[in-house]
Amino acid sequence: MVNAEAQWTDGERFVGIASSGHAVVVDSDRKRNTGTGPMELVLIGLCACTATDVISILTKKRESFTSLRVRAEAERAKEPPTVYTAIKLIYTVGGNVSKKSAEDAVRLSKEKYCSVSQMLQKTAKITTVIEYI
Repeated sequence: MVNAEAQWTDGERFVGIASSGHAVVVDSDRKRNTGTGPMELVLIGLCACTATDVISILTKKRESFTSLRVRAEAERAKEPPTVYTAIKLIYTVGGNVSKKSAEDAVRLSKEKYCSVSQMLQKTAKITTVIEYI
């Protein structure tokens, strides 16, 4: 079982701690902006989840990648709850990686392996772009 908690510190700021024991400052007050916002953490989680899948798949395919960066650009609903409605994931892959392998890795992450992506696809249209460097 995974556990998480948010301990209020002041204003709209919390210290979040999960089962791993690691802590993160979360601030819902975007004007004060003293910590990452909850919805930003969701996007970070998505980027890290899919990046992990892509790295794993490219490694198993013995592709010679040297770097991977995943960025998310997202739009939110205008009315509460302001869930994500569109997310564009931009994968920047460095090294000698075949386009087919990169495309397969991104597709498999989105369709099969990334649990964060699977949850977010319930409310958001997720599109992907792959850039090569």
